[in-house]
This record gives sequence, structure tokens and C-alpha cells, in this order.
Amino acid sequence: MTSRESPSGSKNDHWLMTSIVECRPAGRFPYKPPTKLPLRPNSPYHLPVNRRTFLTTALSGATAPLLLNADAAPERAPNQRPPLKLAISTYSYWHFRGPKTSVETVIDKASELGASAIDILHRQMAINELGQLDAAAHAYCQHLKQYAFRRGVALACLSIHQDFVSPNPAERHKWMAHTEKCIEIAYALGVPCVRISSGRWKTIPDFEAFMKARGEEPVLPGYTVEDGLKWCIDAIQECAKIAEQRGVMLALENHWGLSGTPEGLLRILDGVGSPWVGALMDTGNFLEDPYDKLTRIAPKTVFVQAKTYDGGGEFYTLDLDNARIARILRNAGYTGYVSLEYEGKEDAETAVPKSLDRLRTAFAS
Repeated sequence: MTSRESPSGSKNDHWLMTSIVECRPAGRFPYKPPTKLPLRPNSPYHLPVNRRTFLTTALSGATAPLLLNADAAPERAPNQRPPLKLAISTYSYWHFRGPKTSVETVIDKASELGASAIDILHRQMAINELGQLDAAAHAYCQHLKQYAFRRGVALACLSIHQDFVSPNPAERHKWMAHTEKCIEIAYALGVPCVRISSGRWKTIPDFEAFMKARGEEPVLPGYTVEDGLKWCIDAIQECAKIAEQRGVMLALENHWGLSGTPEGLLRILDGVGSPWVGALMDTGNFLEDPYDKLTRIAPKTVFVQAKTYDGGGEFYTLDLDNARIARILRNAGYTGYVSLEYEGKEDAETAVPKSLDRLRTAFAS
């Protein structure tokens, strides 16, 4: 950092010129932000301190709150937290059956219904899920970013699929590369969070049969749960390095498989040990004794997907007490997004608005 005489020529009136550090490659991503920014020559922070400037600055600072408070919002009680922000998962409008509902359509719905954000299901995007992140995919991401911004809707999460539970290193590396590509998609979209899964043993290959078995399946013969946990921890640790460099949180969901229990989810998170990896709480994925289990993962939670089942569930139906879940999250200090993930058989056009209203009531206080 250097200082020099101001353009006015005063020997006492100096201003600071900050030298911006040269950007050098750091790991796979070369960008390194400047540590400080230059201040303009007439910045009040560099005026010489004398009686006149001291009194002027002090008086203006004292009157500023009076001016600001004229139109300020009502003050909150000291310990009162703001209501959690509600989002809508694009999955709410497309349950992997029939023609996809476009991401743009869900952005429009969120804007109309007053939701703060959307959670994008990667498989629902108009790009090849397992394809390359090419120029066309980048252009599509920029289009979605602009489209959402112009409608006042944030892009809060990108929900992706992968499966690290395999004894084959090549298979695990394939999903690691896929996850790193999706982190780049999130970075291009300006999305701060990516939902990830651990994967499962796949000894019950058909997912609907897996659901009928209440999400439980035998361990792959010749291996143990400890083997599977290590595969997941090692893979997510590598992905977390890229996530940190891109400023993207990874949120591991309680989504069947090894992360489908509080014990498995917390073992993986503790094993990874990265501040860039937390839990994604899906309120409908603990089929028995959900509230005790949700309480256990709440302190690690960085994103929430709240299930509703109007018209009966696609796979099963849970009668969830959202007000109780809201208390669990508040008690854990959670202040992030709650994204509606509607999974019922009623038409989303009527079910999503009703579900969103119920969540507003439950999470309002």
C-alpha cells in the first residue's frame, strides 16, 4: 500500500492508493479477488482531522439515523428472527413423468405466488444431464439467470443426482466428475448451494420396489457399511475442494441410501469435515419417527426441502406437522430457505399454491 499527495496539493491531505494484487493461478481456478479497493481522492475517510471536520462529521452522523428512521420498517424484538424465506422446487411441477415443465415456467409461478426463490432440479433443465458443459449450456445458464432476475426470483439451489456407493473406483470418479461439472453449472447460474446424494447399494435396482421396502436394502455382498461410508467421504472431500473455490455450498440430503439415516448422514458430514458441506433436510424422507431424526440433523442443515402430498403421495404419504418442524429449525438457529417440494397426485396448478400457503402459516413466526 502506498500513499501520495492529493491532487489539491496539500501536504497534510493524503489519500490511499491501494495496489491490487496480481491474480495468479490458485489450484484449478486462477481467480483471486483483490484484498482491498482504492478509495477516491476526496473520500471523507481521508480528510485531515481538525475541529471543523470533526464537528461536521459528528453532527451528520448523529442526524443520519433520524432521517433513516422516517421510513424504516418497524423494529423487531431483540431475539426475534425474521421469517424463513420460502422457495419452490421445480420438481413440484414435474415428478419425472410426462413432458418436463420448464424452469422458466416455475420461475414465473414463483413470481406470481410470491415465493422468494426456486430450487432447480438439474434433470429438469433444458440441457443433457450427463453431457458436457459446453457453450450452449453456458448460454442457457446465463439465460435462466437473467430470466429469474427480471422476475425478482432468486436461484437458491441446484438439486443434482450422483451415486458414490460403488466398489469400482472408476464409477466413483465418474460421479465425482459429474458433481464437479454441476458445481460449475451452479457457479454459472449464480446458485450458492448444490444438493448432493450419497448413493445406495442398488441391491434392489427398481426404485419403486425400493420405496415399497421403505427405503431399506441389503448391503452389497462382500462389503460393509463402513466401506460405503469411506467411498462417500473420500469422494465428497474431493468435490468440496472445487465447491470452496467456486463459493458453492454442498448440501448432502437425507435421501435414501447411506445418508438416509441421521447416523449415516452425520457420519459422512463429520468425516468430510469441510465448512462447505452441510446437510439438506428433506422433511419427508424419514418415514418413521421423523421429528426426532429431523432434530438430530437440524444443527447441520443449510437448506430445507419441505414435502407436501395433496391428493395422496406419488410414492407414499406422510402427515407432517410443519409448525413443529419450523420450531425444530428455529431452535437449531436455522435462518435459510425452506423450499416447497410438492410430491402429491393433485394437479400442481392447484396444489402448489395451497401448499405454499400452509408453509407460510407454519414458518411465519
